[in-house]
Amino acid sequence: MQHSVLLTTLAISIAAGGALSAGDGTGPGKHRPQHSFEELDANSDGMITQAEMEAHMQARFSRQDANGDGLLSEDEMRSFMQEKANKRIEKRISHMMKRHDANGDGQLAMDEMKDGRMGMMMSRVDTDGDGAISKEEFESMQMMRGKHRGMNNDG
Repeated sequence: MQHSVLLTTLAISIAAGGALSAGDGTGPGKHRPQHSFEELDANSDGMITQAEMEAHMQARFSRQDANGDGLLSEDEMRSFMQEKANKRIEKRISHMMKRHDANGDGQLAMDEMKDGRMGMMMSRVDTDGDGAISKEEFESMQMMRGKHRGMNNDG
C-alpha cells in the first residue's frame, strides 16, 4: 500500500515536471512540465508504464546525487539547481546579445537596448496612439500580462 502511494506520488511529480527540479527557474513558484511523453515512454511503445516512470525518476535522482550515497543533501540539490539556473542565464544572455548588439561589438549600449523594446512597448500599450501611456492603458497592460502568465502557468 505504502509502495503504491509512493509510486503514484512519483508519477504525478514526474508528469508535472519533477519534484526534484521544481520549476524552470523563471521565478519563485513558477513551474512548467519538463518532460515530453516521448522522454517518459522509454521503449517507444506508446504507453508509459510504472517501471518507466520509476526508471525516469531514479535517473533524475541519480543525476542530483553527486556523491552516490543514495541520499540528496541540501548542498546536492542546491548545486544541481544552481547549475540549471546558470545554463538558463547563459542562454538568456546569449539571446539578448544576439537580439540587441546591433554593432556586433559584444557589448550592449543603452541605445541598442532601448531601440527595439521601447518602440514595441509603446506601440503595443499606447492603444489610442497619442504617444503616451495613460493610467488606463498601463493597467490594461498589467491585466493582460497577468492573464498571459496565468495561461502559461507562470503566475
